[in-house]
Formats: sequence, C-alpha cells, structure tokens
Amino acid sequence: MRRDTDTWLMIAWVVAALTAVAVAILLVSRRYDLAQPLWLLGMLAAAPVIVLQVLRERRRSAQVRLSVLSAQLPRRMGLRPLFRALPLAAIIGGIGLMLIAMARPQAEDSSENVHREGIDIIIALDVSGSMLAKDLKPDRLDASKRVAMDFIDGRPNDRIGLVVYEGDAFTQCPLTTDHDVLKTLFADARSGLIEGGTAVGMGLATALNRLRESEAKSKVVILLTDGVNNTGTVQPIDAALIAQQLGIRVYTIGVGTRGKALSPVGRYPDGTLHFEYVDVDLDEKTMERIASTTGGHYFRATDERKLKDIYAEIDRLEKTRIEVEQFSFKVEKFHKLALFGTLLVLGGFVTDKLLFRGMA
Repeated sequence: MRRDTDTWLMIAWVVAALTAVAVAILLVSRRYDLAQPLWLLGMLAAAPVIVLQVLRERRRSAQVRLSVLSAQLPRRMGLRPLFRALPLAAIIGGIGLMLIAMARPQAEDSSENVHREGIDIIIALDVSGSMLAKDLKPDRLDASKRVAMDFIDGRPNDRIGLVVYEGDAFTQCPLTTDHDVLKTLFADARSGLIEGGTAVGMGLATALNRLRESEAKSKVVILLTDGVNNTGTVQPIDAALIAQQLGIRVYTIGVGTRGKALSPVGRYPDGTLHFEYVDVDLDEKTMERIASTTGGHYFRATDERKLKDIYAEIDRLEKTRIEVEQFSFKVEKFHKLALFGTLLVLGGFVTDKLLFRGMA
C-alpha cells in the first residue's frame, strides 16, 4: 500500500512539473518570437529519461528495512514522503526551462527617425460684410471658417497662420504648429472688427509679410474673398508680384454663387442686419492673375461642397514631405529562463542526494 502511495505521489509531482513546463512554453511563445523552436522537442526526448527515473524511484521506495518490532507496528506517513518526488519535479521543470531558453525567445524592438519637411501656410480670410451672404450655409464666412479648420486638422506637420481683412488687414494668428490655438482664433474671426470695405491687396501683403522671414522650402498663401478690391494702399497685382519675387505661391478662392445672393445691405433701427438679393460682385480676373503670377491656382466655390473640394485639391498639391527611417532589432530574453532552469536542476540534484538520500 505504501509503495502504491509513493508511486502515485511521484506521478502527481511529475505531471505537475510537466504541466508547469507546458504553461511556460505557451506563455513564452505567445509573448516572444522563438528563434530556434525545435529545441522544445527536447521535452519529447526527455520523456524516456523521466520514465526511467520514475521507475528507479519506485524501486527505491520498494526497499524495505525491517526491525522486528517496527514491522509489526502501524506507521503514519509524514511530510517527507509527500515531498520525496519534489527533486525529480524540480529537475524536470529545470530541464524544461533550459530547453525554452535554448529555443531563444526574442522580443522585437523597433525605432524610427522621422524627418519632416513642413510647409508654411497663411490663410488670408475676407471678413467683410458681404461674407455674411447666405448663399452658403449659414453664411459665407462661417462656411469658410468651418472648411478651413477641417483643412488645418489634415495638416498636423505644417505651420499655419491666419490673416483677416476688410478695409484693412491684420494678423489674427502668426505661423504656429499649435493648431488648437489657431482654430480658436479662427472661430473668433468675424465681420466688423475693422473698417468696412474689401482690401484684397492689403490682405495678401500682410500674409506675405508673415511669410517673408520663413525658412520653409515651401511657402503658400490661401487668399479667400467674395468681392472686389475697393480700398487699401496696396493693389492686389502689386502684392502678387512681391509674392513672385519671394517665391510664395498664392492659391486664390472666390466664394459665392453666380448671379444674385441674399446679402446684407444695411441695418434696421434695432441693429439687426437687413438682407436683400443683390448681384454677386467678384473680380475673378484679378484673382486668376494673382494665382497665375505666383504659380498657384484660382478656384471658385459656389457652395460648401465645392469649397471642401478646393481645400482638398490644395492639400493634394501641397504635400508635406515626411521621410521615415525604421530600425528593428531583436532582444534576447533567454537569460533568466536559463538561470532559473539551471538553479532548479542543481537544486533538484542536491536535494535528492542530501535531504532524501536513503529515505524509504
């Protein structure tokens, strides 16, 4: 009976050790790449050795040492027989860990160097009273701001600034990569901040002045208006010639339907705007000439969808150059497994020879 108990205890320890090794193999293979997985087949080769060791231990436990009196007395099984097979389990577990280590688990590490060649862009936005016309929804100005902010979101690597103009022009936001701040200032742009009129030349000149000191290889102005230059000290064509000399491309956008549009023509006594249908007055020839002089393009936006298409086209024409160099390498992860495996094997042998030597 004692012999059968020892045998089953030994088998239980061996099964527990093999299960632990299998779990270790599963966890390691899921987390890491194995450079030489065939070493794991060593567990199959170790099976006959394990069986022979079990049989040897079984024969050892079958040895009976008798004294006449002790043979006749009942004996209680203490803790030491319970752990008699622990050294064998430790050796099996250690061999398993060493085989996993020899399979060379590796973690993949990678890094990259990103080289960005951004573009400096100034959006020159007409905020004159006619931009409140309602042929775009809710009006030309709000539609223009909304589409421009979507354009900004699509250019995270570029410095972008904003110039607004009516009868004069000023910088609402200088060139920046902080696009959240830029969009906040974009949202704040409104009509009536400056004296009335439409100073297209001043708007373009102010934008060029912001780009004059830029060291970017590509510099662009997006000039948006819905009217005719009717004030200001700088003529649009003169500003275009300056842009040409500075190597700055200007994309011009004419906003508004063709024909008539519901536009503000004055205010009621209570201060609210008075709207009437009036002819759209847009100097397309000047806008085309500005664009052609600077190497840009002229676009006409008669609705918000067309305006989105125009910004998408500009986005396609002015691509930011990004070069990415990727580096990948393997990091060996077998060291701890080999160390723990060796300690388990040595511990198993030492414990077997010293602590359980000669135990029945």
